[in-house]
Amino acid sequence: MAPKIFIDGEHGTTGLQIVTRLSGRTDIDLMSMPAEQRRDPDVRKKFLRDADIAILCLPDDAAREAVALAADAGTRFIDASTAHRTATDWVFGFAELDANQAGRIAKAQFVSNPGCYSTGAISLLAPLVARGILPADYPVTINAVSGYTGGGKQMIAKMEDASREDAITAPHFAYALTLAHKHVPEIVVRGGLARKPIFTPAVGRFAQGMLVNVPLHLDLMADGVTVDMIFAALSEHYAASDIVEVAGPSEAAAAVRLDPEELKGSDRLKLYVCANEDAGQVNLVASLDNLGKGASGAAVQNLDLMISG
Repeated sequence: MAPKIFIDGEHGTTGLQIVTRLSGRTDIDLMSMPAEQRRDPDVRKKFLRDADIAILCLPDDAAREAVALAADAGTRFIDASTAHRTATDWVFGFAELDANQAGRIAKAQFVSNPGCYSTGAISLLAPLVARGILPADYPVTINAVSGYTGGGKQMIAKMEDASREDAITAPHFAYALTLAHKHVPEIVVRGGLARKPIFTPAVGRFAQGMLVNVPLHLDLMADGVTVDMIFAALSEHYAASDIVEVAGPSEAAAAVRLDPEELKGSDRLKLYVCANEDAGQVNLVASLDNLGKGASGAAVQNLDLMISG
């Protein structure tokens, strides 16, 4: 019998993308509440409890409520909110975190889907910290730009409808300037950091795509670290992955510019090691679709692991 999959919040930006990816698949039974019953709490509870796997595309409090309604029924969860990303009893849904993470996801009842910015940052930081190349207490700085779909339906409307009183007309803007972005806790915990990074996210006037930059000084890293060692560490870490690619040194060196829409429409992640070794500086860059590997694509990847497990 095909596993029953319920998307709680299927009409939000992430939920709609997941529905698109899953529609037409014959190996699952994709459940959907009738439109007239979507606000009925009893119907929602029944769907959650009847599902084999529920994917939560909800605000944090609603995600916690959903888990409370159906965890005892044996329902397995993929939570795309920030509610459980640092919880010790939830498996972090970045399958490439280490060699055993995909297996943990496959067996888990509770999986927390990573944030989009944190997917890029953790993909760059965690392998280097784990290998002792980057000290856990390094003063990390993260700068990133995302497509505006990362802000959900309200952000999309503000960026696309100039007639709104709250329309956003800027071509590009930075935000979270108080250094308290919701993705920082998971970057610290899942990246293996001992010091909170300074993270400046931004939004550009494009729908989907993302670049996450982590600049580093070689002389503040472990003794004797070189650009080649950083490239080798990332390449070895992701060598078995068909989703994460590390650009070769010649490609990174030849890059005149990086386009945040490079992987738009893709569920892949591409990493670059850009450097000026004479100056002792490295700029690590992660390129991804904020709705692909940064959200819905990762959720479907985790779902496939859980089904196969």
